[in-house]
Amino acid sequence: MFQFILDMIYPVRCPICDDIVLPKGLRICPACRMKLEYIGEPRCKKCSKPIEFEEQEYCSDCVKKQFHYKKGYSIWIYNDSMKKSIAYFKYHGRREYSVFYIQEMVKHYGEQIIRLAPDVIVPIPLHRSREAHRGYNQADILAKGIGRELHIPVASKLLVRNKKTVPQKQLSDKQRLQNLQRAFRYNNEVATKYKREIKRVVIVDDIYTTGSTIEACTNVLLEHGIKEVYFITLCIGKGF
Repeated sequence: MFQFILDMIYPVRCPICDDIVLPKGLRICPACRMKLEYIGEPRCKKCSKPIEFEEQEYCSDCVKKQFHYKKGYSIWIYNDSMKKSIAYFKYHGRREYSVFYIQEMVKHYGEQIIRLAPDVIVPIPLHRSREAHRGYNQADILAKGIGRELHIPVASKLLVRNKKTVPQKQLSDKQRLQNLQRAFRYNNEVATKYKREIKRVVIVDDIYTTGSTIEACTNVLLEHGIKEVYFITLCIGKGF
């Protein structure tokens, strides 16, 4: 009922074109939904990037690099439509786009996440100065929405970003890894708040490109006794 009232006062805007969505009751324009590239098979068995041939099993990135997370899931290819959508979500205050994003994440991967039985869901953290400037952490919004829908605890501050890094999109693969060295810290104070030991974690972020950020966070978690790390993102780059 609360959401219905909000929708009446503030009409739903499409996360792709930003126009008011018609007909009412939808979260995205029917024409704009057609612009989204949902990831299907064949896909990489490790990171979920689409691959050309099922016989490959893994994308070129996962063949070359040794990622320490168990498995990842993503909904869409990071195409021009989603680049614009996520940019507005992150940098232009379009937090309402998250309602559609969360619905799609739960619809497509909710059952898989439940089967994983994570102890907590963990968003990729922003540096405090960047979060203060932006007003929110987009990964935290997504993580809390998924946790609420699936009844899984969200540990928003289990990981802390203690180093203000250069935006990853400006860097090469090697520079990305160097940029993220010692960028994240495990927050023991948050960990001790949970009644049971944290052994299995699902990381949430908006975009997976080279995997450097997910890998950096995974390594910190593994160093502090976490046994299994998975991830879910809205978008991922192509694997070929």
